Amino acid sequence: MIRRARGAVAALVLAGLVVAPWMVDDYTTAILARTLALALVGVSVALLTGVAGMPTLGQTAPYAAGAYACAVLGSRISDVGVVHVVVAAGAGALLAALTVPLVVHARGVIVLMITLAIGELVVTILGRWRSVTGGTDGLAGIPAVRPFWGLPVLATDQARYLYTLVVAAALVGAVLLLLRTRAGLLLRAGRDDETRLRASGHRVPLQVSGAHVAAGAIAGAAGSLLVVAQQYISPADFGFDTSALLLLGVVIGGTASVGGALVGAALVIAVRDWLFGVLPGHAPLVLGALFVATVYLLPSGVNRARGRLRPPSAPDATAVREHATVPELRA
Repeated sequence: MIRRARGAVAALVLAGLVVAPWMVDDYTTAILARTLALALVGVSVALLTGVAGMPTLGQTAPYAAGAYACAVLGSRISDVGVVHVVVAAGAGALLAALTVPLVVHARGVIVLMITLAIGELVVTILGRWRSVTGGTDGLAGIPAVRPFWGLPVLATDQARYLYTLVVAAALVGAVLLLLRTRAGLLLRAGRDDETRLRASGHRVPLQVSGAHVAAGAIAGAAGSLLVVAQQYISPADFGFDTSALLLLGVVIGGTASVGGALVGAALVIAVRDWLFGVLPGHAPLVLGALFVATVYLLPSGVNRARGRLRPPSAPDATAVREHATVPELRA
């Protein structure tokens, strides 16, 4: 019964998102498209923070890598959307793989500091590499993309939004399927009791590395959606404030829930955009107060009532660890 109710709610939300472009103006539609891209980055943050047990403030780094890879690709080589998504995901995964040695053995606050430093370093490089990134001025006039070869370009806000929605939904579905596999069970088991999982013969650093690279690929693909949504990018799109907002959204939604991450990130971005118009100059203060209130009043996120994301018949933590000792999964 609960599963059917959740499915019905998800279907209603998806239907609402599909019809949204015809219910609001073009400006709001463009904001919704950008919100979907950021919410997808929030999913990558939830994958690392809630599932793998690695809180992060650096997912804007692969997000930026994917966005700039698509911007350069679209301006010089190809305008096909599916190519952009693949290239962006590859760029994000590559950057994440390069930073794996820095984060794979760290835990807790140390991970936060390392990932924050990585994100800030990437933003600094983007601001100074003017020949490729346009520096602090960014890249403007990025050509519109076409979803596949032979199809027309996405020339309207509604078309760009629907393309963003389809790609984001497909990627979220892929993440949900991943979390239902043995790899997802192993990640949760390592988060709950890393020592015991190591004792059972599993390579926890290898599993965490895989999650880090997968999260980088998701964030990179989200970067391609940002390019589609606004056809302009600059280092300001990937600064610390964006990282903090994403982490805040994941905390609000529930760190171990992909659905909660989507809702939380969308809520925070919507509140930010609304506050900047209503309270110019005071929006960061209100968002900070919202973060503190969330930590104290909703430590498990608004998704607490729905529980952590897991298969319908998921075993408890002990059963997960016992299941994780299947021979083909051993190191």
